[in-house]
Amino acid sequence: MTTGTVIGVILLAMLVIWAILHAARKAKKGGGCCGEHDPLPTKKTVADRNKTHYPYKITVKIGGMTCANCAVKVENALNELDGIWASVSVDAQTAHIRSKQPPDMALLAEAVRNAGYVILS
Repeated sequence: MTTGTVIGVILLAMLVIWAILHAARKAKKGGGCCGEHDPLPTKKTVADRNKTHYPYKITVKIGGMTCANCAVKVENALNELDGIWASVSVDAQTAHIRSKQPPDMALLAEAVRNAGYVILS
């Protein structure tokens, strides 16, 4: 065998070993961005659930969500804000936000960004 062939076989063997170890780790711990195989994090509920107290409504596109855990993280981040009641859909990649005051887009964007995602529109 030539030196090039030997190096190629070694690299291929290393790649196969890495793939097996990676698959085993994912099977053991769950995979994905935020543990989509882990139990869902607890949703933080809004104390005031009277829709009439939230006269402002907007829907924004959220980028970066891939699973239900992502949606809960975004929803929790928004619901922690004073005067905000949000519902997030990973399927639609949107957040439906109700607000007691005119929405502060910079504040909403910062909360979503701190959760690890981004408001697209």
